Amino acid sequence: MTKLLAVRRRSPWRGLAAGVLTLALSTTTFTAPARAAATAAQACGGTPTPSFQGSAPDAGLNALFTRYGNDNRRTDDWTGADSTFSTTLPGGKVAFVFSDTFLGEVGAGGTRPPVVDEGGTTPFINNSFVVKSGDRLSTVHGGTREQPAAVMPPRDGEHWFWAGDAITAGGRVQVTYQEYERFGPGIWDWRWLRNVVAKFRPDRLSEPVSVTPIPSSKGISWASWLQRSDGMIYVYGVEDLGDTKYMHLARVRGTDLTGPWEFYAGDGTWSRDEADSARIMDGVANEYSVTRMGRAYMLITQDTTVKFNTNIVAYFSCSPQGPFTGRTTVYSTPETGANGSYGNPNVFTYNAHVHPELGRPGRLVMSYNVNSLVNTDHYKDVSIYRPRFVDLKFG
Repeated sequence: MTKLLAVRRRSPWRGLAAGVLTLALSTTTFTAPARAAATAAQACGGTPTPSFQGSAPDAGLNALFTRYGNDNRRTDDWTGADSTFSTTLPGGKVAFVFSDTFLGEVGAGGTRPPVVDEGGTTPFINNSFVVKSGDRLSTVHGGTREQPAAVMPPRDGEHWFWAGDAITAGGRVQVTYQEYERFGPGIWDWRWLRNVVAKFRPDRLSEPVSVTPIPSSKGISWASWLQRSDGMIYVYGVEDLGDTKYMHLARVRGTDLTGPWEFYAGDGTWSRDEADSARIMDGVANEYSVTRMGRAYMLITQDTTVKFNTNIVAYFSCSPQGPFTGRTTVYSTPETGANGSYGNPNVFTYNAHVHPELGRPGRLVMSYNVNSLVNTDHYKDVSIYRPRFVDLKFG
């Protein structure tokens, strides 16, 4: 089976719809928030939560990935992918963690040959890394240059892994992955199976040194976000019911994700039993971020309360478990739908989150993914299946 999609297998919503764009694409100026959220001015320990000042596309990062993706010097390097998590590496490098990944060459006019499984020449794998060193990018995959493979290999042809968030701790790059499996011939005959954490040597990302199962008994994907705070790794997950998605939260003491887990029970207590994990809030995406900003925690997520929503929103809390309040639209993606920048009703955006290691005081870097419901769109225009980076400004 081609691991490419006519409909993205990890689709953020089911059904067909198109969003209405509310923000024009700008590459030079910050766009002020469309509305102020008075509740965002709450104080945490006497310190007001950060105030959103505006947003704009990150021209530098977007251009860097465009140049690299269009560079045909190698036939086994990155030309497009999604998920777009990241973690620091020794020596100031950054590893971007991707799920479904196109490798190969880019044709004239920004086209892409079909994937190998469809008789073309484009390698397609379910997960990869791209390492940023200064202004240089390099692709890491498994297998060989002639026959590249996923860095997190599947058990067989009916299973595969998609990447979640990653953290570099304890001398290892620890990446959460979700395993999926096929159970029939239909386009929707696939399902989530379990969660694992894979550990990689920072200097050898092409294959894991260990793969360990992590809690998976309640159908929660524990891969949305990892946040280190106060001697803990907070692990954010999503309970995906299709049109409705719920945030869940667990934590691990220390720096090792394979240690004992505790689950937030929703009443201020923590439990060792995953069955006690509480629904914290709905409206989140499969991938989102909860990052520490001073004394506050900021949630960034694509708003999934409306199908194919273009709005990316921020919430604030004084604790990792919420409650998250002060909902504020921080960006609206310009690519989606027939009225979007592609003029294509099948194009949509999803899974926004931040990259703390790329930010600086007062500003955070955020990414989101772009995709199409029609497989051949990825061959006609390589730019569709690439992340977009946005700068968020806070005061």
